[in-house]
Amino acid sequence: MNPFVGVKQVNSSDDLRKLLDKFAKKPTYYFLRWQDRVSGIVEDLKDFPSPEGQMFNGDRELRWKQQGQGYSVLLLSITDRDSSFNSIDEERDKKIEWQVEQRPAYIYRPDETRFPQKFIVPDALNPIIKDEKNNPNKVKLAQRYFIDRETSTVHFIALIVEISP
Repeated sequence: MNPFVGVKQVNSSDDLRKLLDKFAKKPTYYFLRWQDRVSGIVEDLKDFPSPEGQMFNGDRELRWKQQGQGYSVLLLSITDRDSSFNSIDEERDKKIEWQVEQRPAYIYRPDETRFPQKFIVPDALNPIIKDEKNNPNKVKLAQRYFIDRETSTVHFIALIVEISP
């Protein structure tokens, strides 16, 4: 495991979509944000584009935010450096040695009032549904902490998918 944190700019929603498609692998999930609503956790991009959002799977999380006509993209990955992204080390002029820790993530039950409207979660990630038909790969949500080894500061927490054997 070689953690990497990088940034890049893309010029359009088409370029962003190509980037998301490049990094998507099964299972991949998306969380899209608009000023007045969120998508919930979804398995496809039928409502794409959105001004902000994230894509996550077992290897990485990509976050994006619209800036003008383009998008600023943050990559949080445990796979080697992607040459199309600038390491945040280069942005800060300080080499950061990343350490990662993985922890479980939990989804609130639908009867808890944490969101103003019902929050969409695919059956495969819904902790209430525990049957083999809806979750044959035993997919779970998890969090990956990106920690500066020198200072022990948590800089990022990525949402990821964990597959249990």
